Amino acid sequence: MTVKEIADRLVSLCREADFETAYKELYSAAVVSIEPEGAPNPKTEGLDAVLKKSEAWYTGVEEIHRISVSEPLVTEDFFACNMHMDISFKQGERIQMEELCVYRVSGGKIVLEQFFYETAPAEIA
Repeated sequence: MTVKEIADRLVSLCREADFETAYKELYSAAVVSIEPEGAPNPKTEGLDAVLKKSEAWYTGVEEIHRISVSEPLVTEDFFACNMHMDISFKQGERIQMEELCVYRVSGGKIVLEQFFYETAPAEIA
């Protein structure tokens, strides 16, 4: 698959909230996942560990009300998209989460994913 085909497939699966299929179909066994500083798992290495991180996150989710994902912006070996999620967690909190998702592709698989989002309320200057 080309980088564009991988990007389009990932966006399609994310729009359906089918993250497990995305991981199993599109990701390298040696993938590295990077979250912002202050996130519970700032760096996760290997597909098995990334799948476990994803499963742990989902155990706290009560309902995903809506997911929207932008069309991907593709370069030679990278692509990026914006994702917005409206989620209710089991502890009762409902949040709107927006993040920039950046991916690197090598050998026909995603080898790096990096997410940019606020982990705490921004300070007012």
